[in-house]
Amino acid sequence: MSTYVFLDTGPLCLACKSRSDRSQRCREWLAGLRGKGYFVMVPEIADYEARREFLRQGAPADDLLANLDALSSAALLPLSRAAILKAAEFWALLRNEGRQTADDKALDCDTILAAQAVTATLPEDRVIIATTNVDHLCRFPGVEAQPWDYVS
Repeated sequence: MSTYVFLDTGPLCLACKSRSDRSQRCREWLAGLRGKGYFVMVPEIADYEARREFLRQGAPADDLLANLDALSSAALLPLSRAAILKAAEFWALLRNEGRQTADDKALDCDTILAAQAVTATLPEDRVIIATTNVDHLCRFPGVEAQPWDYVS
């Protein structure tokens, strides 16, 4: 059994920033996970969310984008057809239960991230989504989500 840690947008953005103590803690945390043999992954949907925000911010985004590119080039998990199909199932399930995580017209990135987590590995593997938003991600069946700084 392998352990995979999928980075949600919150910790991914933190790891890309360079000027705060919290960002430094996040980078040290990532290094510690790798040192324990965990597979740290950057889901493509999290890269998309982080990248669009960095681009929206303008000038300071150059360094942020370079840091994001470095993280993603080492551990990017591309979207698959299986993930998109599972995301559609999750989206319908949560809406039918009245527990949706985004507006009906919004691209529900949490749904896509959760789907990537359950479709990208073997059933015996452990997948943890490291996030700043446990409430949304724990709604999905088969998904383990924890605050990023609790994953160890």
